[in-house]
Amino acid sequence: MAQPVVTGAMLVCPFGVAPSTLTVIPKGQPVMIEKKPAATVMDFAPMANIAPFGVCSSLANPATATLTAAALGVLTPGPCIPVTTPWKPGSSTMKIGQFPALNSTSTCQCAYGGSISISFPGTTTESIP
Repeated sequence: MAQPVVTGAMLVCPFGVAPSTLTVIPKGQPVMIEKKPAATVMDFAPMANIAPFGVCSSLANPATATLTAAALGVLTPGPCIPVTTPWKPGSSTMKIGQFPALNSTSTCQCAYGGSISISFPGTTTESIP
């Protein structure tokens, strides 16, 4: 069983140099787990839900490609501004509103090639499928 994900969860990207955090923006009456707002698969908005991962080493990131070209091919990481898709797969049995709850095994894809994963879901005592 996986753990539910809440605001403050720690995220990692293979192209980022630092971990990031997830921010859940409560809509209406939020579902609280361990006194924190629970996330859904739709909590994927760059900057609003997913903070940057420091700098990005992916050459698919235009900033990194430009800086690397200017450095004559020496990889030069550029600013990380994630361009993300909804989390998948989410919980198979628990919904928050109309969307599946986000669980600790879900991943989110970045347009620059990174697969964002959850390193710490922010919960320790609950579990969901």
